[in-house]
Order: sequence, then structure tokens, then C-alpha cells
Amino acid sequence: MRTLAMPSGRSIPVLGQGTWGMGEDPGRKRQEADALRLGMDLGMTLIDTAEMYGEGGAEEVVAAALAGRRDQAFIVSKVYPHNAGRRAVQAACERSLARLGTGHIDLYLLHWRGSVPLAETLEGFEALRKAGKILDYGVSNFDVDDMREAAGAGVAVNQVLYNLARRGVEWDLLPWCRKHGMPLMAYSPLESSAAEQAALLGTPGLMRVAERHNASAAQIALAWLLHQEGVVVIPKAVSLRHVRENRAALDIVLNAEDIAELDAAFPPPRRATPLDMR
Repeated sequence: MRTLAMPSGRSIPVLGQGTWGMGEDPGRKRQEADALRLGMDLGMTLIDTAEMYGEGGAEEVVAAALAGRRDQAFIVSKVYPHNAGRRAVQAACERSLARLGTGHIDLYLLHWRGSVPLAETLEGFEALRKAGKILDYGVSNFDVDDMREAAGAGVAVNQVLYNLARRGVEWDLLPWCRKHGMPLMAYSPLESSAAEQAALLGTPGLMRVAERHNASAAQIALAWLLHQEGVVVIPKAVSLRHVRENRAALDIVLNAEDIAELDAAFPPPRRATPLDMR
């Protein structure tokens, strides 16, 4: 699996697995864990989760998937803003560790900004890192002004909404992250709702590129993100077929004609825009 370097010097895989929506239905837990296990078998060892997802249920699914193979995984989890105080984040992290069944989290993120001062949260993260509870820390849903405020505080990545239909980060945020050697994690790479996903994947330009590569529109959308410098992609899949399709997207090589056609179908930003959030 191709990796990127974080500011700490540690590596992060460029393609992983998301867990948004997992852990909400006990009857689906086995299927969800099986999908994550298959993804790991195929090299997608990065698994992204959060205490918010299923109110901890997704972290428990991750624990089931990682039984006996924790050392193979790169776990990303996120803390609620209201749990991000200097002392509260210690307790929140311990709860996540217990649900995940592990002694450390590879990358721990602030899910979005809340009322707790950022400096206080980052102090709490640094204390967790020094205690060995987390190996790196970062942020999510931060725009470029937020990132400037966090600069120099040990932040490893920024996780944001980024896909072909939502390219606003390319104006200033993605260049800022590249300049600072900081990977950008793209969540909802295929959109979130069924309607949004249908609109994205049904776009004629995307479908034409997919046809040329004998691939699905979803695979081309993922391949396009993986083509972007400094970007980590975390699609979610529950069916084993979708897991395999997601992994195969890493092997698709887009050429200049493909990129030009996708740019025509999904124009890059021409001005600064508010950060998209789910």
C-alpha cells in the first residue's frame, strides 16, 4: 500500500476504510466487521472511526474486525468537540481505547471545532501522545484559517469533505496542507446521501472515463482522489464486492485526457468558498 509521510515522520496509508453508519444495528455488526477484515486482507489497513459513530458502536465493530490482528492496523478515531477539554479528552480517549480493545490509537482527531479553545485541546492531545495513548493527533473539518491557528502545534492531518463534486479545498486548504507536508484525509469520497451519490456517479463525463477504463464510476471517483498529491481517501463499504472495488481503484492510472474530462464535468474552484461539511 502506498503511504504518505506525516509531519511527525510516521507514515499513513493513502487508501483506507470508513465506518460512518456502522455500529448502529446489532444485526449488521458481523457483516460490517467482515467487510473491514476483507479490506485489511487487501491492504487497506487504515480504518477511520469516531466516538460519534453509533455513539461508540462503530469503534466496537472495529474491535471485532481487528481481533487477533491489531498490529496490522492503523486506527484513526475522533473526539467530540464537547469532550475536547484538557481533562475531558483524556477520559474520552480512554473510553475509545476500551471500545476499540487496544492500548493506543494511531491517529486521534478533533472531530470539529467547538467551544473549547483549540490550544487546550491540543495540549490534551499532546499529553495523550506523551502517555503513549495516541501516536499522532490531528483535526477534522478545519478550514485554512483554522489550520493557520493550529500551525506548529504538532497537527498531523486534517480530515475534510472532499470529492469530485466538492472541490473547494483545492483553492487554499489543500495547497496549504501540501506546503506544510500535511496529508489531507478525504471523507465521503463518493458523497453521503443516496441522492448525492446518484448525482455524482451518474455524471456523463465520469461515466465516459469509467467506460474507457472498464471500471465503475465509483472506482474512477476514488482513483481521481488518489491521483491528488497528499490526499488520503477513506471510502466506506459494507458489501464485500464494494470492498474489492474500492481496493481496485488504487490500481487505476488516470491519464491527461481522463483528468481533463473530469475537470470539465466537475470544474475546480475559481474562488474561495466556505468549507463543505457533512
